[in-house]
Amino acid sequence: MKLILASASPRRQELISLISNNVECCPSGVDEVIPEGLAVSEIPLCLAFQKVQAVARDFPQDIVIGCDTSVILGSEVLGKPKDKDDARRMISALSGRVHQVITGCAIFCGEKSLGFSNTTEVEFFKLSQQEIEDYINTSEPYDKAGGYGIQGYGGLFVKGIKGDYFNVVGLPIAELNRQLKKFLGEV
Repeated sequence: MKLILASASPRRQELISLISNNVECCPSGVDEVIPEGLAVSEIPLCLAFQKVQAVARDFPQDIVIGCDTSVILGSEVLGKPKDKDDARRMISALSGRVHQVITGCAIFCGEKSLGFSNTTEVEFFKLSQQEIEDYINTSEPYDKAGGYGIQGYGGLFVKGIKGDYFNVVGLPIAELNRQLKKFLGEV
C-alpha cells in the first residue's frame, strides 16, 4: 500500500515528507466545480474530495490524500490572482485585517474515506501602497491562494496567526498525521 498525494504543489510535497518519505505525487488535473449554495467554509473540503476521487480511481489499493486551501476574507474566497491588478486588489483587501485560511483534506482508500478541514486566522499589518507594489512585482503572489505566501516575502505582512502555520502554507501536517493514523486504524 502506497501513499499518494493528489497535488502538484511543491510546498505540499515538501511538507508531507515530514509524515512519510515514501510518497508518490500525482496531480488530479480536475476542473474544480463548486456546487451552488455551498458555504465558503465548505469549499476547500469539497474541492479536496474532487481531487482525491479523481486520483483514487487510478490507485484503488493505495491511500490517496487530496487537499485544497482557500483564503477567505469575509464571505469572499480569494483564489490565485489572475494578474497584477487582481493581486493588488487582494493584498490591499487583506491589509490591516484578519482573514481565514482553510485547508480541506480528504483521505481515500478503496471504499473508505475521511475528510476534515483546518482553519487558521491570519492578521496582516496595515500595508503601504509601496509595500503592496513591491510585493506584486515579485513572482510570489501569482500561484498562491489569496495572492501571498506566508513562507516567503508574504510572511513580512503577517502581524499574527491563530492556528496551524503549516495550514497557511497549504498542508496542516500535524492534524493530517493524526487523521491518517485514525484512518489507518479503520482500513
